[in-house]
Amino acid sequence: MANGFNVAVAGATGAVGVEMIKTLEKRNFPVKNLKLLASARSAGKTATFKGETIKIEEMTEESFKGVDIALFSAGGDISKQFRPAVVRAGAVMIDNSSAFRMDDDVPLVVPEVNPEDIKQHKGVIANPNCTTAIMLVAVAPLHRAKGLKRIVAATYQAASGAGAKGMDELLVQTRQLLDGQPIAPKAFAHRLAFNLIPHIDVFNENGYTKEELKMLNESRKMLHLPNLLVSCTCVRIPVLRAHSEALNLEFENDISVEEAREIIRKAPGVQLVDDPAAKSYPMPADATEKYDVLCGRIRQDISRNDKRGLDIFVSGDQVLKGAALNAVQIAELL
Repeated sequence: MANGFNVAVAGATGAVGVEMIKTLEKRNFPVKNLKLLASARSAGKTATFKGETIKIEEMTEESFKGVDIALFSAGGDISKQFRPAVVRAGAVMIDNSSAFRMDDDVPLVVPEVNPEDIKQHKGVIANPNCTTAIMLVAVAPLHRAKGLKRIVAATYQAASGAGAKGMDELLVQTRQLLDGQPIAPKAFAHRLAFNLIPHIDVFNENGYTKEELKMLNESRKMLHLPNLLVSCTCVRIPVLRAHSEALNLEFENDISVEEAREIIRKAPGVQLVDDPAAKSYPMPADATEKYDVLCGRIRQDISRNDKRGLDIFVSGDQVLKGAALNAVQIAELL
């Protein structure tokens, strides 16, 4: 398509939608025409793309006529509602919600991890959960080299995981707490300011949350490892943006710290930040607004009697690699 693509952004006023627009511009994606879509209450607002002011339209089933690529970040129910209209119009939906991630006919893709799966799409391609995406950018190259068997993960997830309302609530609560004012949580189950909450999404009967099980199920699908073992605890922390994860990894084959560093150093989409002597390691403040996932604190697992275990720490921008950037990268592969 020599003259570019007709692109729609659904959920254009949300935190991820706004970042999608910025990312399309920053990466100079070949946009022929950009259509910005949102709910009726947001219709009429404007956004800027490459110096041009674009009016946001109410999303209807007619919105996708002539659209080639539709980037969706409007929530799972909206994605399900408009999927037939998008596919009927001949567009490709790249969806950021959890609506279709585990559907057999929908590829779940991170371009640095499993770009070949894009070819299997039937009109819809899914973005994985942000924590899965950030983790696998660092873990996939290690898996390709040494064969991954098991992951034990603890996540440290920023307020941005709950969208703009989550970030706003953290800022408001911090001011309220410092001023001695009462706090009434809305976006989170408890006060997040100066606190952490080991609860993201709803609990299942086995005691794990849906967020934690996404790490298991999505990793198995994307790495094509149906027997991969994953145990995870997801924690919300009082950081505005960028998620971090402590990962204990078990491999089929021996792997040294030096080998792991060399693998990470050469891998796309991940930056090695691993110099403890210089106090250099991944942190969410450094990962914020960066495309690459930061990876460091690489250690041999000293709880094992072999050389098949590593501990690593990663940080990645949830709004970018965990959402908007990944969606645009998928569009680039189309």
